Amino acid sequence: MKRSLIKRISAIACAVVCAFTSGTQVSVNAQVATSGYKTQSYNWGNVQIVAGGYVPAIIFNEGEKDLMYARTDMGGAYRWDNAAGKWIPLTDWVSFDEWNLLGCESLAADPVETNRMYIAAGTYNNDWTKMNGYILRSQDKGNTFDRVELPFKFGGNMPGRGMGERLVIDPNDNKVIYFGARTGDGLWRSNDYGVTWSKVDNFPSVGTIKDYYGNEYGVLWVAFDTSSSTKGTPSKDIYVGVADDSNSIYHSADSGATWTALAGQPHRPTDWTSPSVEGFLPHHGILASNGMLYISYVDGAGPYNGDNGQLWKYDTKTGVWTDISPVSGAAINAGFGGLAVDKQNPDTIVVSTLNIWWPDENMYRSTDGGATWKPIWEWGAYPERNFHYDIDYSASKWLDWGANKSMPETNVKLGWMLDYVGIDPFDSNKMIYGTGATVYGTDNLTDWDKTDGVVHIKVKGQGIEETAVSALVSPTTPGVQLLSGLFDVNGFVHTDINVVPEKLSSVYTSSIDYAEKSPQVIVRVGNGGFSNAGATINIQYSIDGGTTWTYPTNSFKETVNGSDAYAEKGTVAVNADGGTILWSAENMSGAYYTTNKGTSWTKSTGLPAAAKVYSDRVNPDKFYGFKDGKFYISKDGGVTFTESAATELPTTGQFKAMAGKEGEIWLTGKTPNPDKTIDEPVLYGMWHSADGGATFTKVANVEEADTIGFGMAATGQDYMTIYTSAQIGGKRGIFRSDDKGETWIRINDDAHQYGSTDVAITGDPKVYGRVYLGTNGRGIVVGDIATGAKIMKDGKVIADGVIAEDNGSIIVAIDSNTIDKDLANLVEPPLPSTATSVETRVNTAAINGGAGSFEIITPNSNIILPIGIADYTGFAPGSYLSIKQNVLIDNAILQLIKGVNKVFEFTTAVYDSNGNKLQDIIQFNNGNKATITLKLTADDINGLDTNKLASYYYNDSTNKFEGLGGTFDSANNTFTFETSHFSNFVLAESIVEAPVLTTTGSPIDMTVLLTLGTIVLGIGTVIILRKKESAK
Repeated sequence: MKRSLIKRISAIACAVVCAFTSGTQVSVNAQVATSGYKTQSYNWGNVQIVAGGYVPAIIFNEGEKDLMYARTDMGGAYRWDNAAGKWIPLTDWVSFDEWNLLGCESLAADPVETNRMYIAAGTYNNDWTKMNGYILRSQDKGNTFDRVELPFKFGGNMPGRGMGERLVIDPNDNKVIYFGARTGDGLWRSNDYGVTWSKVDNFPSVGTIKDYYGNEYGVLWVAFDTSSSTKGTPSKDIYVGVADDSNSIYHSADSGATWTALAGQPHRPTDWTSPSVEGFLPHHGILASNGMLYISYVDGAGPYNGDNGQLWKYDTKTGVWTDISPVSGAAINAGFGGLAVDKQNPDTIVVSTLNIWWPDENMYRSTDGGATWKPIWEWGAYPERNFHYDIDYSASKWLDWGANKSMPETNVKLGWMLDYVGIDPFDSNKMIYGTGATVYGTDNLTDWDKTDGVVHIKVKGQGIEETAVSALVSPTTPGVQLLSGLFDVNGFVHTDINVVPEKLSSVYTSSIDYAEKSPQVIVRVGNGGFSNAGATINIQYSIDGGTTWTYPTNSFKETVNGSDAYAEKGTVAVNADGGTILWSAENMSGAYYTTNKGTSWTKSTGLPAAAKVYSDRVNPDKFYGFKDGKFYISKDGGVTFTESAATELPTTGQFKAMAGKEGEIWLTGKTPNPDKTIDEPVLYGMWHSADGGATFTKVANVEEADTIGFGMAATGQDYMTIYTSAQIGGKRGIFRSDDKGETWIRINDDAHQYGSTDVAITGDPKVYGRVYLGTNGRGIVVGDIATGAKIMKDGKVIADGVIAEDNGSIIVAIDSNTIDKDLANLVEPPLPSTATSVETRVNTAAINGGAGSFEIITPNSNIILPIGIADYTGFAPGSYLSIKQNVLIDNAILQLIKGVNKVFEFTTAVYDSNGNKLQDIIQFNNGNKATITLKLTADDINGLDTNKLASYYYNDSTNKFEGLGGTFDSANNTFTFETSHFSNFVLAESIVEAPVLTTTGSPIDMTVLLTLGTIVLGIGTVIILRKKESAK
């Protein structure tokens, strides 16, 4: 009978193999620390959407052409790769526990030492996190970082995140960096490249204007007058913008030693009296090379608010303030947000509105310091508009939201949330700006100045993936690779994950399911759906695999807080044959089901409000539910649910039923500590049910788990592969199990962690090893097994293969594709403890010339065997190296030695494909040595002084035992030694004079002998002898 080799080569066996192969002596401790999980290399990338989230700012390095960075509010930072024409993510190393670092409050690029860049990392400054903000310091353009913690929180995803920049480097002395903090923490400075920081205690203001969480916006931006000092000396003149209604612009003329509010500065207009007005906020401040300080003002911090604004310039040489607003903010019902000044032409300015939601945002350009302006569009005869731009959005066709609009609106907008606009400091024709959904740019900006000029804008967000994922399903539906639900941009049907879809979902999707036995039937639910005769329908279904979608003719509603509310969000489940849809909406008192695609709905009984639901993937009559630590089962198509007797389940989490296996359910989650001051949950992990939820067993080797997904089974398995975001063996990561959760493989590495990954994960039922990972700001991540990637454990390749049983002997045949002849290979087959005869076989062609090793783990011994113990050149195809380990209890040699109770026999040889021996291997080539660890029982060492134990081999040429030394490990009852050949090995307390092994059958006269032996390779034996009195 054959079965898959589940466990692979152990650490000790690997070490032995390495020693033999390399020709160097390897010393291995008998106690080898293991991680509790294996590893495998993966290639990681993104399912293509292109951007999909808000990009608050793009930072040019003014000292190096084509070097720029993008900061996002919750998806980390990126660097532009000009040659590839795309953005490169820089912060995918952010771990699960430190997800807060993915929010970029501000970013600074050093214009002097251009390899240096800095990120003010921290997503929230409210009670959503306990983590302070960090300054991330890089000296290699963001390839690597070190970090410095500041004693307060940052707000990369808080209101006003588009203002700035808060983090700014002094171009005259680039060791000097300033950072403007929120929440009353003031202005901070570093004089040593950001290594240490101190508060600028004499700075007059921490800001008075607060966001809707009650926190001060604080210090918003810093600008240096580079003409005020020489290179190498800190700039004397510094300007700082603060969210303060009394005075918002401050100046220092002595490198920050003293500060004063700028005289004559504008203040909040008296007619800004609307309750929506937050204050007179200096959104951006830019000091041009001609001494003009340009400041865009808005009455709300953005990115969502802003109903009025002004644009001012301050002549730092004369002290004169001038209002240069292109239009009245009140007239357009918007403020001014994004602001750019051409580095080559300091009188050339571009400013964007904030926020005109209808019909669209606008931009204005001046080439005379704000004396005159030209908008990028203006009104014609209503509803017409005259455009001085066009947009190529073919790289992200979904940006039109599937609309077919009529004027004054256009199918694709100029943008929204336009907090930032920038002009390339090296090329006046290039402009770039961020929006709430993508990055746009142009390469012919100066055509704006022509009478009939048209600025050609196109998508510049390639490489940025910034969506937050709510749901993922990889169905068996032909032609469909992935279904997704996303915050902000609804969700997609990907027929090719490497191609950006043309259409997005018309529902903000919270949950998706499909019929396992009829995979063309797909259902998605969410919110923001379709209104039909007064009913809001937040559900769609497809019967053609997601090509077309239909809203049901009806939905269901309940009275909530005295008014009618229609179902929205929550989870949806489709039964196995597609005939029944069960929807547990988050705002209803229970779940409802339909058997006619939504024409009518009936409330289920027995299921609590907002329970998570899922269908059995085999039995169309079965649905399951989960809420607050209780599991529910329906056997009548969702009509009624019964609470399972299962106990000790987590109060929050998610679960899924496996395809092809009725009643196979996996559940992950945690029970938070009721004491909110304690982060550690009282219960956390993964649970498995094989009986349809009647009972659950906690998976012992999973310490934490938040998501669960299934994918194509491994070769030789009939059980789907399991994927999870979890902690196993003390390490948080993304894990795969090919053997029903018995063992786990960490498939990501520390460079690919993606912050929070606790919402959605799924394997691919059509591609073994592929996993789709939902992130909270880094889009949909896809991982595939790297070409030639080996499974590893404790730094060793895990050899795979099959196990055969032949007349009580066990044969482990190694798959050549799973080994690496130049690395340490671990063979750890799942053998019974009673196994006494084990043979390991490996193809000689796969190891010929290798410098690696094999570590072989068996119940009686561990061996680390260098591959280079022999020359495998010249053997016929199909030949294999055989390593046999045999424990003999009743053997003739026992009659020659008094008290011997075990013999360990080891042989190594090469055989042809028919099993004919071609060559014995006894003495190892080139001085290679094997490391052997023998596993002893308490009975084996009973009565012995283990401190005196040493190993010996019997030398046939001298008829004497010769010492090899070795080490006894009392904690594990093992003895480890090295050998360069095979012979008869024994373990003894002491041998004063090596006895002669006679051939007459008389016992050896020794004081104490004990063989310590598990595996010795070649033709030889290991003998274990008990302590005996001398023969009389």
